[in-house]
Amino acid sequence: MGNGAILEVIALDPQDAVAAQAGGADRLELVSDMAADGLTPARETFAAVRDAVDIPVRVMLRATDGFSAGGAAALAALCEEARALRAEGAEEFVLGFLTDDGRADLAAVADLAEALGPRARWTFHRAIDRAADRDALRKQLADQPGLDTYLTAGSPSGVDDGLATLLAEAARSDEPGYEPRILVGGGLKLKHVPVLLDAGITAFHIGSASRPAGWNGPVDTDAVRAWREALDRSPSGD
Repeated sequence: MGNGAILEVIALDPQDAVAAQAGGADRLELVSDMAADGLTPARETFAAVRDAVDIPVRVMLRATDGFSAGGAAALAALCEEARALRAEGAEEFVLGFLTDDGRADLAAVADLAEALGPRARWTFHRAIDRAADRDALRKQLADQPGLDTYLTAGSPSGVDDGLATLLAEAARSDEPGYEPRILVGGGLKLKHVPVLLDAGITAFHIGSASRPAGWNGPVDTDAVRAWREALDRSPSGD
């Protein structure tokens, strides 16, 4: 990695994982059912992916479309699945829940963080882009163990509209709640890479950009490699 930039690619199965790694991905986000924007994969799928690659795999914890954790029974079931994935060897995760009024659902997040244990690392995903107050959400979550990344486009509609927000948040990395790494994803385009790197943002997340045939087709190694080369080609960074 010429400038230390991280490239994370969405994978649905071992075939995707192998293709992403071959193209230069540094990490995978493993999900199921992209028609629902990504749900928790089967434990068997995680095990197969983990055996197929030697890069980190962040596993989605999300049972239904949307940003609600559901009721007590739904949350308990998700926590049970999180513990089972940990037992299967998963060490990194992706999660994020909001209350009906757009605040971080601290109870749900805390329950899942406890289920994962203190050594697990996790991303709070694009629920932040639907928060009523992004700054307040970051401060709500500042003490959550394991939180090391925010996956965000800066806007619900994507990076084109959220770019100014991303740059402003990157400039606040030494403030409470802003220490987690910004992982940019959601309408991310190659044209955004230089300006993001110039702002000190060094983590990039792609889904459809790695699939020329769409979500019904696999991850394409050459598509991933184009992103890897773009990240490494930039004069920004270390």
